[in-house]
Amino acid sequence: MSQTTDLKTPPRPIPAWQKPPKNGFSARRIRTGLAITLAGLVIFLLGARPALFGADRSPVIGFVQIAVFLIGLALVCMGGYLSLMALWKDRQTSILADIGLRLVATGYVIAVFAGMADIFGFGSHPLPGIPYFGAWQARGVEIGQAVIALGFLLLIPIVRRQGDSSQKPASN
Repeated sequence: MSQTTDLKTPPRPIPAWQKPPKNGFSARRIRTGLAITLAGLVIFLLGARPALFGADRSPVIGFVQIAVFLIGLALVCMGGYLSLMALWKDRQTSILADIGLRLVATGYVIAVFAGMADIFGFGSHPLPGIPYFGAWQARGVEIGQAVIALGFLLLIPIVRRQGDSSQKPASN
């Protein structure tokens, strides 16, 4: 005896949360990366502006605050990298994306060395004095953040469509 199927009942639709993504990237990795980025932003703000959280105890930005906002910046870099690399799923990254990754890492190193200049001994207030986050250090951290932002821009994948007229066929 063979089993027959009922042709009158249509198949049940698959819920949207069970369907694979149409665009080829992992929504879970993007959400995880964005959550890490948001946590990093909160930690960065806690170090840079503790008064926002009611934790301001000093008129100057000292070592602990510098360390906290650099840890927050590291989390922003890691979360942003994770999110943007999720957009490259099923494709090999371009040379520009590889350069972008290196720019993100280089920008973070610039920010760390500018922020911790006094601790490392090449700032305007070297140890054993009290480390002080001055205007030159702030500019160095801002330059590092600008390099990080440029790296993130280069990590965004450029999608070319099949019928794109910018790719002209070679003529014989």
